[in-house]
Amino acid sequence: MIDLSALPLPVTMLAGFLGGFALGYAYFLAMRRTADLIVSQGHPVLALALTFGRLALLFVGFYLAVQAGWAALLVALAGVLVAKAVILRGTRRVSP
Repeated sequence: MIDLSALPLPVTMLAGFLGGFALGYAYFLAMRRTADLIVSQGHPVLALALTFGRLALLFVGFYLAVQAGWAALLVALAGVLVAKAVILRGTRRVSP
């Protein structure tokens, strides 16, 4: 297995941020879909599956970031927060 902590710091930071952004974007899209299911009284099993799925995705993503070191974990968190801001900005424009 590749030792992720041995990668150069700029590569680790870029990969951590991009991975965190993708992780956060998927997480918050799934959260939005879950909220839509709850509001529209959709299938509760699907809402529960989406909830557990997005939490598992977040857990695995941050676990991989921890394997690459503290810097990757920190920029992955920043990527998740930026993705949240992007999703919220898009949601505000769509809502009346």
